[in-house]
Amino acid sequence: MSTDKKTPETERTPHEQTLRRPVQIAGVTIQPRDASEDAALPPVAPVPTPVPVEGQRCGLVAIVGKPNVGKSTLLNALVGQKISITSRKAQTTRHRITGIRTQGAAQYVFVDTPGFQTIHGTALNKSLNKTVVGAVSDVDLVLFVVEAGSFTTADAKVLALLKPGIPVLLVANKLDNVHRRGDIAPWLQSMQERHAFTEFVPMSAKQPKDIERLLGICEKYLPEQPWWHAEDELTDRSEKFLASEMVREKLFRLTGDELPYTSTVVIDKFEEEAGRTAKRMLRIAATIVVEREGHKAMVIGDKGEKLKRIGTETRVELEKLLDAKVFIELWVKVRSGWADDEARVRSFGYE
Repeated sequence: MSTDKKTPETERTPHEQTLRRPVQIAGVTIQPRDASEDAALPPVAPVPTPVPVEGQRCGLVAIVGKPNVGKSTLLNALVGQKISITSRKAQTTRHRITGIRTQGAAQYVFVDTPGFQTIHGTALNKSLNKTVVGAVSDVDLVLFVVEAGSFTTADAKVLALLKPGIPVLLVANKLDNVHRRGDIAPWLQSMQERHAFTEFVPMSAKQPKDIERLLGICEKYLPEQPWWHAEDELTDRSEKFLASEMVREKLFRLTGDELPYTSTVVIDKFEEEAGRTAKRMLRIAATIVVEREGHKAMVIGDKGEKLKRIGTETRVELEKLLDAKVFIELWVKVRSGWADDEARVRSFGYE
């Protein structure tokens, strides 16, 4: 039996260290560089780090609240561009949507969250709640959105998720729906007793002056640090994701309350081509997933008219949003019980 031992690299002579063994690959021999060749290589340039600009502020601002209090409408107004879908149907938002607004020396990174689910215990709703909890755990500021003059059990459950130490603004949204403004003062007093809110902001997300006032308030809570995104960025979500969300918005808006909220959209194809008359052209194929055959017929409509309208309205809005010529094909498939199947929920892109 051989007693030869491998000599450690540090104990070899300089000549032995220089002569490295060639790497053998089937049919190919690659001779590695020797030490003299390595020394002749130019030094690797260090990765540049962001250079702080005096006065710049940047931070995360979470938008939280129960379903259907106007969180997505508020996000779109704060960003100045539609990036989160809206509809009258509760539980429209299902993902953590990031919206970016750069104004003056401040860059706001807003995080819109799904409404916290308190009724259904499906795998889908558990996923949505996990997204909410994750979003409020590491932010610089929380916007707790409620309907002005109202506070329900569902609001209380969301409020209970907020961690101490993070400043929270009470955003009393839909103020334009309150007929007697004198009722707001005692309501605000009762809200202060529920939580140590940093500030109260009665407002309407539909009023530009209210949005500018809210931005000014939020700026004070942003840390002084370099911006994280380019000045013209609006979201960190992909165009493919925005396309699926736009289809889902039109689906909910055109089917009303008849179609269960568990319906979803999967993008099968998202391809960009050089356009002849436009700067860019997108070809999109998407599948609308429903849970029952009756829902499928509802989405398709008489002679396919409903599905055609969903596709047309999606195309028109995507062309404005993405500045491209868009061709879109829609299909409808039945997947019974998908919302209560954890594996399928994940496969459809939910966290």
